[in-house]
Amino acid sequence: MSPINQRRLANFKINRRGFWSLWIFLALFLLSLFAEFIANDQPLLIKYQNNFYFPVVKEYYETEFGGEFQSAADYKDPFVQELITEEGNGWIVWPPVRYDHRTINYDLPVPAPSPPSTENLLGTDDQGRDVLARVIYGFRISILFALVLTLTSSVIGVIAGALQGFYGGKVDLYFQRFIEIWSGLPVLFLLIILASIVEPNFWWLLGIMLLFSWMNLVDVVRAEFLRGRNLEYVRAARALGVSNQQIMFRHILPNAMVATLTFMPFIFNGGIVTLTALDFLGFGLPPGSASLGELIAQGKDNLHAPWLGLSAFMTLSVMLTLLIFIGEAVRDAFDPRKTLL
Repeated sequence: MSPINQRRLANFKINRRGFWSLWIFLALFLLSLFAEFIANDQPLLIKYQNNFYFPVVKEYYETEFGGEFQSAADYKDPFVQELITEEGNGWIVWPPVRYDHRTINYDLPVPAPSPPSTENLLGTDDQGRDVLARVIYGFRISILFALVLTLTSSVIGVIAGALQGFYGGKVDLYFQRFIEIWSGLPVLFLLIILASIVEPNFWWLLGIMLLFSWMNLVDVVRAEFLRGRNLEYVRAARALGVSNQQIMFRHILPNAMVATLTFMPFIFNGGIVTLTALDFLGFGLPPGSASLGELIAQGKDNLHAPWLGLSAFMTLSVMLTLLIFIGEAVRDAFDPRKTLL
């Protein structure tokens, strides 16, 4: 590792708030990647008559366990559980939360939404679905969506800014006029209109939001390339016959990436907030998807069930706060004025 990168890493570690926020966020994200093994209405492992079954990854018919129907086994049915465990035939290992984000609890003691209990730790929503399971799956969808959006829009934004700043002239002029017009469009209204025309899903929403999110980094990268293209080492490389592509991406881009990396956590935050807002308005992910925005909307419609709004609020607050702290630490790490204390 080069001395400058060692200094950046040391500066990042000095910011204890950002350093620990990164580890906490990574731990939560890694746990959410295995959401099916944490919250699911399918057992993790079944032993039946000396054979092992893994319902969490494969579907089995009820007849596999001595049942009568050639259909998928309902493991929450007491009859199926008794078939497996009676007379010491086998045993069942359940995940910590015995509900998927789509599973409806039909045995609620009160009408849905029901308050937190030992069966549903964060209660249920207005359709009887477990809130904790929906929070876990919703957290994962939000992070993956924002991550793909941030990486894709950053690549497009960096390339657009690099072309503008390096070539300048008419390329820069025309591109700037286009960006001024494009950025002046009412993004949220256009997203709502487009989401109304097509059936929304993860990839459609990603593509629609990508149409506008790529502009966040263009100005920063453009400024770095405008400054860097006239530096002496760039002129020397051009005089030696180095191609424009090599000059752009080997000599100037590493300097521009410093500003880019400091902005990325905040772009990440924006992607999460936009997806949540669309879901809250009903123009986001398909109905039934695990969505924090949809959970907030349920909290608004069911003020007598405060656990709905509080669960979504606390999840978003913790997630966005951790990302802001990480972004501040990254900004300090790449700040050339920061020195080790």
